[in-house]
Amino acid sequence: MGSRLDQLAKQHGISLTRPSPDNVEVPISDETKRQVLAALGVAEKSAVTPLKQKPSQAIPKSYLPEALEQGRVWGISLQLYELRSERNWGIGDFEDLIGMIRLASSLGADFIGLNPLHAPFLADPDRCSPYEPSNRQMLNPLYIAVDKVPGFKDSPQLDGRLRSLRETDLVDYLGVAEVKLAALREIWRSKQGSTVAAIDGESFDDFIQASGDVLRRHALFESLSASMAERDHGAGWKDWPIEYRTPDGPEVAEFAEAYADDIRFHMWLQWLAHRQLSKAAKAAQDAGLKIGLYLDLAVGEAMDGSATWGERDTYILDATVGSPPDPFATEGQDWHLAAIDPDQIASGKQSPYQRMVTAAMRYAGAVRIDHAAALRRLFLVPLDDSPDSGAYVDYPQEELLQILANASAQFQCLVIGEDLGMLPEGLQDDLAEAGILSYRILSYERDEDGFKPADAYPRLSLACISTHDHQTLAGWWRGADIEARAQHGIVPPDISATHVEQRQHEREDLKNVLDVAGTEPPDHLPRANATNAKLQRLVVSAHRFIAKTPAVMVAVRLADMTGEKQPTNIPGTSDSYPNWKPKLSVSIEDLVNVPVVQEIAGVMREERS
Repeated sequence: MGSRLDQLAKQHGISLTRPSPDNVEVPISDETKRQVLAALGVAEKSAVTPLKQKPSQAIPKSYLPEALEQGRVWGISLQLYELRSERNWGIGDFEDLIGMIRLASSLGADFIGLNPLHAPFLADPDRCSPYEPSNRQMLNPLYIAVDKVPGFKDSPQLDGRLRSLRETDLVDYLGVAEVKLAALREIWRSKQGSTVAAIDGESFDDFIQASGDVLRRHALFESLSASMAERDHGAGWKDWPIEYRTPDGPEVAEFAEAYADDIRFHMWLQWLAHRQLSKAAKAAQDAGLKIGLYLDLAVGEAMDGSATWGERDTYILDATVGSPPDPFATEGQDWHLAAIDPDQIASGKQSPYQRMVTAAMRYAGAVRIDHAAALRRLFLVPLDDSPDSGAYVDYPQEELLQILANASAQFQCLVIGEDLGMLPEGLQDDLAEAGILSYRILSYERDEDGFKPADAYPRLSLACISTHDHQTLAGWWRGADIEARAQHGIVPPDISATHVEQRQHEREDLKNVLDVAGTEPPDHLPRANATNAKLQRLVVSAHRFIAKTPAVMVAVRLADMTGEKQPTNIPGTSDSYPNWKPKLSVSIEDLVNVPVVQEIAGVMREERS
């Protein structure tokens, strides 16, 4: 039967074990059980009730577009902020996105895959991870193309500042935010805060009314956040004076009255972002892209952001989302994200999960669920504890899949699940039955015989070479990922040495699978220290392999096409590497002239037609 504490933990969906780096189940401590129960709002003296077995039901199916019923498509994945152009303000923006849509169409691609576009902390722009947003229901105003906003006026002084911002190799988020928000405030003041013209028949006031309290609370948070940061309290609400840490107190009401125009300004920023992203979605449709925009959804939100401040009772605030120890992060990971309470996530007519999902689907032909394991469970780490003190907590998979099915049908938006890492048993089968595409990365598709052959990839999947958390294929070939983990102390030296040895075998295995697939003879493939020209040949050959798979979608990472040396993100680092800041080495205007871009596009057209 187990102890009473074990019974109570199981009743509230807490797993009694977790995996170790050696894939052995390790019991979680009684202290962890107590801490996670407390984070879920369960007193240790609560009554233990018998677990009720729910009757199994048919798994609801998410939407699959007609183009994928028989055909296969490919597209380009990128980080919007990394784009360079002759006109942007030091960060890729929604107008650059339209430029990429036109390029994709000319190359024969059918979608553009993007990083999460969720709202960050405008008062702390260097908190720039798109996977630790302030609010997943709101958009990032830094992606607004200010020069396309009605009422914008250029100046020589501004031109000089923008040239400097464009020339940096890393996005200067502080500089970008300063110049963009100043210019947008000037436009706002010129309209006197009230006479805002409609765009395409939709008025600003209509947008405010349709967006409801979530928009109002987010704008109030942004205004308060800026005010608190100016007073050295920090942009996140956990550092604010206690009277401002909840949205319903008298001091907050007094602030809202005094700063009404500023709050309306932040609502306007959301409207502009909404209108420009809608325009980009329409541009994808007009260009004939069969899927259009493919948006990414982060697995959680910042512990001290607008979402947790505005909907306090919806979130778990005494534990954070992370992952247990594994071979590539031997001490586990704490992602510092707030999880929605499993009892709240699917409840109500407009549930938190439904609102979050539809906030992206309204613009997208596809969405990717980051860390799809969260549909069934999340690993929660008690505050101020290490990840090896965490535990898995169950989530209502059946209800979440139903929400996804309903929303995807409403918006005709397919769903992709990032089903990587340590997955609960049977989840991949459930996702496949739900019509949710599996997410297959080349370097992960291995078994005891080496890399899996092309025909082993499931049809209902998205296949790719690399993602934002990986080095490019050329970097992987050189072992840059292993070197980075060692350099930043993520993996101890003995394990790192093992990884170096393994990589030698992996390179040979990749040569073999490319040879069997007929993409390139093995003697034509490069050595570990090969020249760029030979590495480019490898990159094209590997993309031909991926294009040959039955996967209905193939995503070609723009950084692989341009041969970027700087990784987008090194998981497990924070201050030691400028994550989410590196720009591409090639501007949008010059991409069409990059030989590898044309070669890979040609391979995709040839193999996917």
